[in-house]
Amino acid sequence: MAEIYDVIIIGGGAAGLTAAIYASRANLKTLVVEGEQPGGQLVLTSVVENFPGFPEGIQGAELMQRIRKQAERFGPEFIKKNVTSVDFSKKPFVVSLGDQNLEAKSVIIATGSKPRRLGLDSEKRLIGRGVTYCATCDGYFFKDKEVIVVGGGDAAMEEALFLAKLVRKVSVVHRRDKLRASKIMQERAFKNEKIVFIWDSVVEEILGENMVEGVKLRNVKTNKVSEHKTDGVFVAIGHIPNTEFLKGQLEIDQKGYIVVRNHVFTSKKGVFSAGDVNDFNYMQAITASAMGCMAAIQAERYLEQDKK
Repeated sequence: MAEIYDVIIIGGGAAGLTAAIYASRANLKTLVVEGEQPGGQLVLTSVVENFPGFPEGIQGAELMQRIRKQAERFGPEFIKKNVTSVDFSKKPFVVSLGDQNLEAKSVIIATGSKPRRLGLDSEKRLIGRGVTYCATCDGYFFKDKEVIVVGGGDAAMEEALFLAKLVRKVSVVHRRDKLRASKIMQERAFKNEKIVFIWDSVVEEILGENMVEGVKLRNVKTNKVSEHKTDGVFVAIGHIPNTEFLKGQLEIDQKGYIVVRNHVFTSKKGVFSAGDVNDFNYMQAITASAMGCMAAIQAERYLEQDKK
């Protein structure tokens, strides 16, 4: 007879591993399906300076290794595979890994989201070396320098306004001649003396060998190519939540994020969500961990009530 877990946690980033700590310490039989590349987006981050407990900062990959090691202390099982589909229509719930089906009394989804990228080889090579996707995370490292923000929506304006508090100059590169951002965000950005706009342009290449030194831009109307010096490139063209495997199983919004109430409750009783897979407002390691904690506590409470 197949083994039935008390909780299966899908995702091995900050939210999933924190959930594993709490669930395992509550003596729940816990399995973490952490994916083929565990650790989440933090493993792509260089120095993390805003996670409590590390006054000198810590490398993102090392932070995730430490959280995983902490989780391991309490005995959860780990599988380095990707979930291909789930079936929440019956109990126990079924989590499929392609050639393997797993069963659980409750499920915590913590698969996170991935930043939408420009798709350039130079972008990939320079991630963590001047290319970044989070001003809140990395803006401090560019203090008094010049940076570029790519994008024209609210997220891009938020990045630009945040960076303007730290850097000498922010150049917003947008492929159109007007912004998609809300009126209030546009007004704030236009009023800020540190923010300038480069319209009708796309990034063709990010320049630099070991660190970002500049960008090659192409004007989409004239096809003219020009080079601009910069110390950093902040890509703010959106995120893609990792929810493809959930189609038809949970309530998902138009952007692909899991719809939750009270932070972690999904549309299916016994299934909880934590981290960037449902949170597009904060997207921080500390908030992901906090939701992982909440999801595990609620899973424990759900299982206790289910016994009655």
